[in-house]
Amino acid sequence: MLPLLRAGATNSLMDVAGLRVGHAHRVGGGYRTGTTVVLAPAAGAVAGVDVRGAAPGTRETELLDPRNLVERVHAVVLSGGSAFGLSAACGVMSRLADAGAGFPVAGGVVPIVPAAVIFDLGRGGTFRAVPDASLGAAAYDAATCTCPATTPASAAPVRAVSACAVCGSGGAGATGGGQPTGVAGTAGPFPAFHERTPAPDGAVVCHRGSARGSVGAGTGAVAGGLAGGVGTASAVLPDGSTVAALAVVNAAGSVLDPRDATLAGARYGLPGEFDHLHPPTPDEAAAWNPEKAPSFNTTIGIVATDRTLTKAQCGKLAAVAHDGLARAIRPAHTMTDGDTVFGLATCARPAPRRDTFQDVLAAAADAFSRAVADAVLAATGRPDAPAYLDVFPSALRSRP
Repeated sequence: MLPLLRAGATNSLMDVAGLRVGHAHRVGGGYRTGTTVVLAPAAGAVAGVDVRGAAPGTRETELLDPRNLVERVHAVVLSGGSAFGLSAACGVMSRLADAGAGFPVAGGVVPIVPAAVIFDLGRGGTFRAVPDASLGAAAYDAATCTCPATTPASAAPVRAVSACAVCGSGGAGATGGGQPTGVAGTAGPFPAFHERTPAPDGAVVCHRGSARGSVGAGTGAVAGGLAGGVGTASAVLPDGSTVAALAVVNAAGSVLDPRDATLAGARYGLPGEFDHLHPPTPDEAAAWNPEKAPSFNTTIGIVATDRTLTKAQCGKLAAVAHDGLARAIRPAHTMTDGDTVFGLATCARPAPRRDTFQDVLAAAADAFSRAVADAVLAATGRPDAPAYLDVFPSALRSRP
């Protein structure tokens, strides 16, 4: 029997203390794509990875093999753009190096930044309108930005070496003032805008923290014909340990229960999490028959805990997250998916006993299922990929 769990304060990956999340995306001008970055604590995070899809696009995954040298990573990048989008990690790496974060070597540091990508090429109209290093830098800036427009009062200040692409603070090119004015900083030739600032067509828009839906790497995502996106969920175990997941859902398979068109991942929700949903009417369920056009896809993500784990245990954490993926998406791990999950441990709490580690693994699988459902539920519909509640409006339970 699984222990009684509750969601963390934000029900997101941010509930694992020390992790920071930033998103940057572009929509318009040929673009519909973006990048998400998860920053580790200052000392890095122990990491593992599990790749199950047959068409992965990844960077630095071999380094996470327990037999290999480096124990900790400094960030993980999830991005659109297929293999082109892997260059977003270069912008994050540059920002980290400027801040002095990385693996120490003679003469400086080398930031360790694994990455994985989804296939969203052409979904904004232009095939090569893809994330690059500047968009990765903007996502990093969103994760670290401390300007009043996006930062909770409890957030700790971050060393600003380069000019922030979000608010312009820090660096020689900064305008100061901490206002979301769309200052380009050093992130690229285009301005970036906070989530609360109206942005012109094709501009870079940045979100931070627990943002979900059509943001960051999930901006151009499609999930079984529906709009996909970024989803996230967390669980706090009875002993206080936290486990959380972030998923970028861009699946070839269906995210629906074939029996009643409910979100398959929602069945693993914590009490109250998906209580506002119920099965749609049989007519709505029967009417949904999306075109099965050939496509490359991929669901990627991160599962993390504040427990102290080894690289091998982080690899196992990532592996069981794939169980959660397969519960929420059917089929999963296909020949046209590059399904990849990273496992992170911040090591803020002691190493678990064997039975406690089992509980962490079980919570991780469920959290990933919940994150998949959250991504689809939060995504914004568009003509070629409608939102779940646009297709199944009766699934939303009437509130008294």
